[in-house]
Amino acid sequence: VERKDFETWLDNISVTFLSLTDLQKNETLDHLISLSGAVQLRHLSNNLETLLKRDFLKLLLPLELSFYLLKWLDPQTLLTCCLISKQWNKVISACTEVWQTACKNLGWQIDDSVQDALHWKKVYLKAILRMKQLEDHEAFETSSLIGHSARVYALYYKDGLLCTGSDDLSAKLWDVSTGQCVYGIQTHTCAAVKFDEQKPVTGSFDNTVACWEWSSGARTQHFRGHTGAVFSVDYNDELDILVSGSADFTVKVWALSAGTCLNTLTGHTEWVTKVVLQKCKVKSLLHSPGDYILLSADKYEIKIWPIGREINCKSICLQPRLHFDGKYIVCSSALGLYQWNFASYDILRVIKTPEIANLALLGFGDIFALLFDNRYLYIMDLRTESLISRWPLPEYRKSKRGSSFLAGEASWLNGLDGHNDTGLVFPTSMPDHSIHLVLWKEHG
Repeated sequence: VERKDFETWLDNISVTFLSLTDLQKNETLDHLISLSGAVQLRHLSNNLETLLKRDFLKLLLPLELSFYLLKWLDPQTLLTCCLISKQWNKVISACTEVWQTACKNLGWQIDDSVQDALHWKKVYLKAILRMKQLEDHEAFETSSLIGHSARVYALYYKDGLLCTGSDDLSAKLWDVSTGQCVYGIQTHTCAAVKFDEQKPVTGSFDNTVACWEWSSGARTQHFRGHTGAVFSVDYNDELDILVSGSADFTVKVWALSAGTCLNTLTGHTEWVTKVVLQKCKVKSLLHSPGDYILLSADKYEIKIWPIGREINCKSICLQPRLHFDGKYIVCSSALGLYQWNFASYDILRVIKTPEIANLALLGFGDIFALLFDNRYLYIMDLRTESLISRWPLPEYRKSKRGSSFLAGEASWLNGLDGHNDTGLVFPTSMPDHSIHLVLWKEHG
């Protein structure tokens, strides 16, 4: 057929084809396909894929519309899509919201002021590797501090430094990153300790509290008045106040600089194993933001002491672990984790841990909680209330009041950020008088 005659015939056929119903069009195509040979069928196959599978990113849709469509895909699929073409990789890598959301879903902290999409894609890749390490129980490593010659009962951690108090009548300050002892001073037997750059404050089995000077080792203040071992101390230089909790069932408030007892608070029926002096961050009937609050805990009760009044938050068989950040009180019990709203004293949440009994609380944040039992250290995702990682613990020295272990760095509990998953996670004293450290493993 001549070209001109063919074009005329094709035009006529096209007009007729367009006038047919969908069913008739389908029958026509089926008939033409049945008449086609291998060359025609191969041509049809090659062109159908182009006609049916439209590359919407290559069509240069507005970025806002492309981003909206991409938000429906999970991050792992998006990473696969980045391999399709340079155009796909460019568009997907430019979608800031997609990668920020992916990081949030993994429990990562997000700085909304950073709008560099490539930055958040890299953060996500780093985050997913860290979360994989946690799931595979490979995120931590261990180390030891050796230097005491008797049991270590008192531990306190702050800013990369760990203070230890021992029955060998000494207190030591360690740089966790190097394992080196920065200071070592002679003290009394230590049951509790807290420190700053200038001084450690120790509670003792000799029923006293003492303040020491790191540089000289001199005792600068001695607080006498308890009739039982002092298991917990806290202080605030700005208020010039020190508080102590004792086996004599009392809490004492002292003038830090003068060493005199300002008040003795009674009402506990068990050893007072924890005292916390904390600035309030919420308004309630009894407190305003900025007020300092004293909390004390024994085996069964938490007491709140605001300006001479006493409010009890009771629970069942409370473990001697107490967390208070100025907004919420959290403690562990045989039934799980209890979280109270400090403004109203209402129980906000009970997180049950049925899989493992007697989990004790070490740290509690917005995203994660750090827990442990006799065998393992656990990380819980508070959004799903599920345990996402565990780490084996050695046979550490157990004590009734549980002061020979504590949480290390705590900022990651509010969400990882790629920088705060470093340093100390958990220290505990050992029967051989050493201190066993669980540390974040560096990113591979």
